Amino acid sequence: MNSSPTHKPRPMVDLIVSVILPSVILMKLSGDDRLGVSGGLIAALAFPLGWGLFELIKYKKFNFIALLGLVSVLLTGSIGLFELDNKWLAIKEAAIPSIIGIVVLVSTFTPYPLVRALLFNASIMDVDMIKQKLEEHNSTAAFEKTLMRATYFIAGSFAFSATMNYILAKWIVTSPAGTEAFNEELGQMTLYSYPMIAIPSMIMLMAIFYYLWRSIHKATGLNIEDLLVKK
Repeated sequence: MNSSPTHKPRPMVDLIVSVILPSVILMKLSGDDRLGVSGGLIAALAFPLGWGLFELIKYKKFNFIALLGLVSVLLTGSIGLFELDNKWLAIKEAAIPSIIGIVVLVSTFTPYPLVRALLFNASIMDVDMIKQKLEEHNSTAAFEKTLMRATYFIAGSFAFSATMNYILAKWIVTSPAGTEAFNEELGQMTLYSYPMIAIPSMIMLMAIFYYLWRSIHKATGLNIEDLLVKK
């Protein structure tokens, strides 16, 4: 029997803890009369870092993307605290989604392609029934091609994220690391990244999921109510 609590998505909590609070701290509390440059940076990074560790420890599930998020936070903190050239921030911002995109592509050559975990998995869809209907309609091979195209689309969404992250970091963060201005610009970048990168990427993933559903519907005749797992 699995005693681990069930993870329920909490997008508003994630947004507040990982984006809004760190941004406010960086922009408003990094002055010498408040927390100071280093203190403000550490306090801001503590929120997403602490929340990510809490999620990983409490639900006892290895989450590759969450792990990359923690690594990203630690790298950002290192750049600021050790006062490295801020070009490394832009490189880091582009590297994380690039790594995810590459892993998604490479995973298609393994027995555990990530596209199945992201879009075609038993916790979301009635996978067994879908496979049965695909076999009945002789559509299994065609559906595998659809999954491969969905993989390319997902990798493309991460390529978009990597490009936009790099552009945003180069555009906004121009002050030397270890200064109050650097912290303020880092906070602005964090805020802007949500509407400029996170929301468009989410829309892309929803469009890919819709494309996958439409393909399954055409191949099997099943409606969306039939595809989804009954809770």
